[in-house]
Amino acid sequence: MSTNNPLLGAVKADKSMNVGGVQVDIAKTGNVRVKRMIYPVGFNWDANLKSAVGTELCMHAHVGFMAQGQINVRFKDGCVKEYKAPQFVAVEPGHEGWVVGDQPAVLIEFDFEGDTVNRLGVPDNHHHER
Repeated sequence: MSTNNPLLGAVKADKSMNVGGVQVDIAKTGNVRVKRMIYPVGFNWDANLKSAVGTELCMHAHVGFMAQGQINVRFKDGCVKEYKAPQFVAVEPGHEGWVVGDQPAVLIEFDFEGDTVNRLGVPDNHHHER
């Protein structure tokens, strides 16, 4: 990771791991987990995470702040949403995503592990915006 960009630099975390090329740093803060997710240039769900996770689509809700870069997300109904920094993010389960552009995407995320949808009031699936 680059030390020139503090968003990509080393961070003290309770747990750090690499999943399908995505750097995940996690700190437990009170009842919530705060995560820094660094999606590399060229990342896409099908190529990088689908087989590692074992589901056709990502079934996790993502709530947080896109601090750098851009990720586009496609839901099972075909709707595509763009999340470009700086932007707040709330992504319902049942999606796939990919990094757009020539810089890593950095998402600062808040979750409750398997109870994020209920605890944060995120819809359990995407409803196409009219």
